[in-house]
Amino acid sequence: MRDNGAMSTLASPTAPTLQIGPHTARPPVVLAPMAGITNAPFRTLCREFSGGKGLFVSEMITTRALVERNEKTMQLIRFDESERPRSIQLYGVDPVTVGKAVRMIAEEGLADHIDLNFGCPVPKVTRKGGGSALPYKRNLLRSILREAVGGAGDLPVTIKMRKGIDDDHLTYLDAGRIAVEEGVTAVALHGRTTAQHYGGTADWDAIARLKEHVPEIPVLGNGDIWSAEDALRMVRETGCDGVVVGRGCLGRPWLFADLVAAFEGRPQDLTRPALREVADVMVRHATLLGEWIGDESRGVIDFRKHVAWYLKGFAVGSEMRKRLAVTSSLEELRAGLDELDLDQPWPAGADGPRGRTSGNNRVVLPDGWLKDPYDCAGVGEEAELDTSGG
Repeated sequence: MRDNGAMSTLASPTAPTLQIGPHTARPPVVLAPMAGITNAPFRTLCREFSGGKGLFVSEMITTRALVERNEKTMQLIRFDESERPRSIQLYGVDPVTVGKAVRMIAEEGLADHIDLNFGCPVPKVTRKGGGSALPYKRNLLRSILREAVGGAGDLPVTIKMRKGIDDDHLTYLDAGRIAVEEGVTAVALHGRTTAQHYGGTADWDAIARLKEHVPEIPVLGNGDIWSAEDALRMVRETGCDGVVVGRGCLGRPWLFADLVAAFEGRPQDLTRPALREVADVMVRHATLLGEWIGDESRGVIDFRKHVAWYLKGFAVGSEMRKRLAVTSSLEELRAGLDELDLDQPWPAGADGPRGRTSGNNRVVLPDGWLKDPYDCAGVGEEAELDTSGG
């Protein structure tokens, strides 16, 4: 599974350290929360490949659903016993509800670290004033952060955000300063606006500017990290304190092995699995999902969305791809994979972008949202939808 090909001279002989409150991540690598993806099974795979190094955050949890102890939500916050620290990402628009959710986590010992989502660009969220639209309302952002930090006790609170709504309404520098003033432990910046969604190129210069603007706390960079070399380059070019990896690890949890090797000065230890090894990981992923859900068939069905990501670049016909994407049992999945040419080496075209790439979308906002960056009126609990992004 290893390839001794050279990466570049970017590798550092000593892995830097990221400090999130009392928690140390070395190397400074964070798995980005992704809805329907970064559940306990996927976090387990990524953590295993990393050797337990890094920080792995849950998929987004809606604060209202958590406070109401929604059954699905309580399932999503279940961590494997080996997960330390346990990191939960929360999404909320109401300071009181966010405060209640954070206090619930702290008082019941449900997690060791809380991240707040202000990066979701999905229209059904932004049209209600939530997600990446929310930091435009500076006072509302401040109120939410104050309630969260105040309710967290000894638990560190971090945030993830975007540059702003669009290039004419950038908010990340103001939001970073508010975060520092309200006691947030670290900030992560996705170098895109809401309008960009996942299209275009991430603005790493904005990450550098944010780091200069808030030197008091760690700044993490996110966006267009498709390889370990990208991660090293981001740190070197922006001065950020660590990286948040999202779409780059879809169907490729072993990217975290590459990241650890790169930051530890072993750029030659790149993971290049043949299709046989990829197939084994696919079956293990589906198995873990079934065990987590408590039903093998439902686990395999949930796994279907990962099939295309795992097989990216390999010579697999369209009919077989369709067949594998409708399997409903581990036996059926394994049988289909066994029909492939499993001796295929890692394809050269499999290292690039994956996942959503849409961009240049019109941002949907509440009426009059942009008239006053401080007025908090118009944000209701209906903005708390069970979706994510960032």
